[in-house]
Amino acid sequence: MTERVPSDHEAIETHRVTVESVGRTDRPRVALPDAVGLQDGDVVSLALDGDGYYAAVETNIQGERGIAHVADNRRLAREREGENRLAEWVADGTVSLGGSAHLDVITDGTEYGLRTPGTRVVYTSTGGADSSLADIAEDVDG
Repeated sequence: MTERVPSDHEAIETHRVTVESVGRTDRPRVALPDAVGLQDGDVVSLALDGDGYYAAVETNIQGERGIAHVADNRRLAREREGENRLAEWVADGTVSLGGSAHLDVITDGTEYGLRTPGTRVVYTSTGGADSSLADIAEDVDG
């Protein structure tokens, strides 16, 4: 069952996050606050200003968790393949390297949204995947 939830709804938990560059490159990375509770390797639904994608959580050499690649589906996100929608989002000028964005927790552990500060987005929430379906998908995807 899907539900539409605005980013300013009381059920949405919002964190200010930094859009940083990876090393000396122009590749973007969003640092995740510890309060979000995601772990290295978690694959989550991630909306960029309302457009739905997927991302895998990665840990950098400093041990900080973040997102550096956003893809069109779970497999591409997990394997870091396909177009990097996060890089496109930053290149489009909605946010900038060194700047900040808002990370919205839609469904803890499964659904998140990144948005430009000051914008209002309406998310389509599924309430998270059924655990048995997620287990089957994990088995099929490897």
